[in-house]
Amino acid sequence: MTYYIGDVIKDEKMLIARTPETFEKTGVTVKTRTGVEEIDSEKGTVRLDNGKHLPYDVLVMATGSKVFLPEIPGVHEEGVFKLKDLRDGINIKTYIKEQQCGSDKCRKAIILGAGFIAMEMCEAMRNLGLETSVVYRGDLPIKQWDDEFSKIVLKTLTENDVIFIPHKMPVAIEKRKNKPGLRLLTNDGEMDTDIIIIAMGVKANTLLAEQVGLKIGNTGAIMVDYSQRTSREEIYAVGDCCGVYHRIKQQWVHMPLGDIANKQGRVAGANIGGHAMTFPGIVGAQSFKVFDLEVAKSGIDEWEAEQFGFHPVSTIIWGTPSARSMSKGKKLGLKMVANKSTGKLLGAQAVGEGGAVTKINTLSACLWSGMNIDEIGYIDLAYSPPFGGAWDPIQIAAQELRKKL
Repeated sequence: MTYYIGDVIKDEKMLIARTPETFEKTGVTVKTRTGVEEIDSEKGTVRLDNGKHLPYDVLVMATGSKVFLPEIPGVHEEGVFKLKDLRDGINIKTYIKEQQCGSDKCRKAIILGAGFIAMEMCEAMRNLGLETSVVYRGDLPIKQWDDEFSKIVLKTLTENDVIFIPHKMPVAIEKRKNKPGLRLLTNDGEMDTDIIIIAMGVKANTLLAEQVGLKIGNTGAIMVDYSQRTSREEIYAVGDCCGVYHRIKQQWVHMPLGDIANKQGRVAGANIGGHAMTFPGIVGAQSFKVFDLEVAKSGIDEWEAEQFGFHPVSTIIWGTPSARSMSKGKKLGLKMVANKSTGKLLGAQAVGEGGAVTKINTLSACLWSGMNIDEIGYIDLAYSPPFGGAWDPIQIAAQELRKKL
């Protein structure tokens, strides 16, 4: 949605995978603009918000996640938006365009939060020509990444005229007096703006699941097994509303990402259709782009490793996304974390103007396979000067990390 808002994707129809009409051709009836009020698991019926009841033999919970909204006055004022689905994206883009066409132009944007959705929104807002500020309670953006990489992201924001304001928390949002726009009140001063985007994270939407008595995990998401079944045999759960098994942490986590949801949906569908199938889990791969910077990670970092009983060691190396003679000054940072006692890879992070996502995808495969640092240090990778040196940064980082074991 961020690329639609930022006008990289012009037509919202490009974001729709299937229309109700497409589903209809395959025998699936889709009821849009229809909510579910209640599930009666004893009778096997679902009560819709129009009062009708639908019977079921098998039920799939795919209620997604809810955007975290700060409990402050004014979060529902006109000009304050969350970004969860396509409708939110359309509303944001429409609001900005309508303001731009009027006498009171939309010139300033404030983004609350500093995760990867917030970073993508920074690029979208700047693409539309808005003065953009990020308000965040912490020190640096993208706290899940190493501070050294977070500083690179901060530098990229600054170079693209995004103002990053740390150590501030929203207290209230109110309409400006005597002129259009909004005022954000924080624990340390006030800021005027024309639009506010709340990007402070999400949590699993488990309201209906709790009503029907499904077990909820420690992560706050619906508990499922490897076949996507919940604590009731006839009810499955898929996507952002449920947990997923993390192969490195060796426990169930909540990781609301679209690719995971797609895989879970396929597994549930196969089992419902009579074809036994399990979802083997994840290693936590994720990525985003902010302006010309690629940022990616997989696995776990040092503090998580300690939390799960590992003895982590790590290294950060700086290389180039191509052979040094062809790099044109572009840099690539790569961090790797391993278990000191076994040498097994635990996690990796990367940031750069090219190649970061490719490196993490490769290392995700290594994490998936349970490879150790010695194996990774001499892994066979394709070599060509436009794409890297004879020794790939992955190999160099692994060999550097080996010295610390």
